[in-house]
Amino acid sequence: MNERGGPHVLTGTRIRERRLALSRRQADVARSVGISPAYLNLIEHNRRPVGQDLITRLAEELDVPPDELSEGREEVRIAALREAAVHPVGSNAAAELEQVSEFLARFPGWAALLIAHARRGGGLERQLVDLSDRMTQDPYLLTTLHEVLSAVTSVRSTAAILVEEGEISADWRQRFHANLHQDSRRLSLTAQALVTYLDSFEAEGTAATPQEEVEAWLTSDEGRAGDVGALASDVARAMATDLQRGLTDDRSALPDDVLGDALLHPQAGDPVQLAARLGRPLDLVLRRLADLRPAGFEGAGLLICDGSGVLTLRRAAAGFPLPRPGDSCALWPLYHALAVPQVALERMVVTPEGRLFRTLSFATRSQPDGLAGPLLTRAVMLLLPAEGPVPPDALPIGPACRICPRAACPARREPSILVSQAAEGPRGQNPRPTAL
Repeated sequence: MNERGGPHVLTGTRIRERRLALSRRQADVARSVGISPAYLNLIEHNRRPVGQDLITRLAEELDVPPDELSEGREEVRIAALREAAVHPVGSNAAAELEQVSEFLARFPGWAALLIAHARRGGGLERQLVDLSDRMTQDPYLLTTLHEVLSAVTSVRSTAAILVEEGEISADWRQRFHANLHQDSRRLSLTAQALVTYLDSFEAEGTAATPQEEVEAWLTSDEGRAGDVGALASDVARAMATDLQRGLTDDRSALPDDVLGDALLHPQAGDPVQLAARLGRPLDLVLRRLADLRPAGFEGAGLLICDGSGVLTLRRAAAGFPLPRPGDSCALWPLYHALAVPQVALERMVVTPEGRLFRTLSFATRSQPDGLAGPLLTRAVMLLLPAEGPVPPDALPIGPACRICPRAACPARREPSILVSQAAEGPRGQNPRPTAL
């Protein structure tokens, strides 16, 4: 076990497992690399250190790259194998997670192949999700597809008239030919533009909406410098200006040094008590923690929604997949807080990939226009990456129904594009969507 409690495969163990996998006798291997069988036995039981020169000779004899026998990379590979094992694939197969270290040691080639396939599959899933989101939300793409369908329909109708109507006068035939030429040319140009636009999807991180453009800008050097002019669209610049104004107001209401001093308290890890000691609203403290990300809150993310549940701000936490604007998981504690304003809700959540997060959600209500004005509700959710085993009461969540592989979810609104309908069970047996 390593210092974090995870499995750690020592060099000797890997040498022994590789030798056994090849059905090689200990004495034969020892003789081939120029050491005694007794010394190799001590090495395989991790009782003697192994120099790089000996590792190289053993690797050559056992037909494996030297770095596969060296220490230092196994934790990353074990983590990758565990992530591949817990990813839902629509089947009932369960991997033997307790034997993942032995699998990596005995079959490094198969392990590398499995990791490569898992990463490739993850990349394809992300590409599929991006394409699906574009297909449903990108106005340019929808307009272009409509233009393609319109041109195809027009060409087909004209061709049908020319084929099925029998004798047509020369004047009308010439008109139909002209229409056919014009529509086919329109179809060709539109299809070329569509192909060019689809090719641009290969670029990762391409923003499709002004909100996504602003969120990408926030994490860039220009965003950290406050350069609003670096944004492409007028809408994005206006949104970034409003966001900057809000951040400035928050920093004035709770300066960095004041928050930093309060974080020195032994119970600073509890944002509710932290807000009480500071005498500041909890939602302000949560926003500042996500903005400053001090020690103990590294990798923090923040989600903010209005009373309708629409996300108005998304600051990603490390390892937490966010959906496109307007699409989210109904089970997020963020939405639970809307029903109980002024009550802090803490919940551990787990993503489909097995990543664990601690969340703290809090909703507020206000009447900015007085008694005669509307009642506005806003909820914030702070996300903190967590380590350790997943607790039994952890809430299984996802990014959004359409891109969530959890087949059996009581809050599912629509089928997932990542899980086949056959894997979800016969029609009528899936849980019906529920309203929160």
